[in-house]
Amino acid sequence: MIRKPSRPVLVLQYTILILGVLFAVYPLWFAFLASGRTGDRLYTLNLLGMFIPTEWTFENYRAMIFDRPLLTWLRNSIYVAGVTTVASLVITTSAAFAFSRFKFYGREFALILLLAIQTFPGVLSLVAVAQLLTALGLYGKHEGLILAYTTGTLVFSTWNMKGYFDTIPIELEEAAMIDGCGPIQSFILIALPLARPALAVTALLGFLAGWGDFIFASVLVPAPDSMKLVVPGLFSLANSQSVPWGNFAAGGLLIILPTIIVFLMLQRFLVSGLTVGGVKG
Repeated sequence: MIRKPSRPVLVLQYTILILGVLFAVYPLWFAFLASGRTGDRLYTLNLLGMFIPTEWTFENYRAMIFDRPLLTWLRNSIYVAGVTTVASLVITTSAAFAFSRFKFYGREFALILLLAIQTFPGVLSLVAVAQLLTALGLYGKHEGLILAYTTGTLVFSTWNMKGYFDTIPIELEEAAMIDGCGPIQSFILIALPLARPALAVTALLGFLAGWGDFIFASVLVPAPDSMKLVVPGLFSLANSQSVPWGNFAAGGLLIILPTIIVFLMLQRFLVSGLTVGGVKG
């Protein structure tokens, strides 16, 4: 029988939880307050205004949408993140299924190599990636950035997808092949539908890789406003004299909306996709 915690212990637990929630939520709330202030002010002298919106204007949102190239940055980021997501799904599912279902020479070495690659921070490869993209004629182009993001998501996603495919009984695919399906048909019609949670995780990782990055997007696409992505674009609003904090906060809140939409679309698959795929070898 599980003993119920005493009242002091419950009070301490709830206090810690409430403080943790406030610590996590307040930065977002602070940005929301800053986005509604006039005059590009990050702070207000009104103590109450640090916690509730005592003043409000939509000017910063209007400026970001109509006066700044935010919509262009959003279009570029949606293109890069969307193609990265699709490419990650196609390559990762194929590689993970091969590792899970087939025995071939070098299989174990390849899996260990993937883990070894994961130990190195991605930023260490930045110079090498830039040189490779220059040689391929893709430096400064969105397609080169998509290639860099896709390769960066493959290691974890391949291992996670492989672990999930390992949990799917191979007898289901064998039964489909007895009924006339070929290997590719059984993969598409049987394995992929059953692996939807892991596919959701892979899709989310691919989207986030192409959406929220700053370093790779700034270095690999050092382009004018018409080519920038949202995060480097927002950073470019600042100059040596001033930072338009109101515009910056409003833009920051606007660019998280696509991420929230994608997360809400995939959330019912995410927990099982991470936990089941992560515990199988």
